[in-house]
Amino acid sequence: MKFKRAGLVTKIVILAIILYAGISLVSLKVQVSDARETREELQSKVDGVLQTNTELQYAIDHSTDPDTIEDIARNKLGLVKPGEKIFYDVNN
Repeated sequence: MKFKRAGLVTKIVILAIILYAGISLVSLKVQVSDARETREELQSKVDGVLQTNTELQYAIDHSTDPDTIEDIARNKLGLVKPGEKIFYDVNN
């Protein structure tokens, strides 16, 4: 059985297919890289939200704790116990 030599048209078609496959692979590599970056950004956002949720859940669980209530009254509302005096440093 004898094989015929590939003609010029066949060689051009094969070369075009190889070029197309190479360009497609490079394009896919770029898309995968972009997807990984997006995934990492989203994962960092998810981690931040989970941390916030944990802090909020802690605040909810300890909302009836007398020390927590006192801390909120002092720091956020500016309240003091009877007989206490607050001194403010005005030098700064």
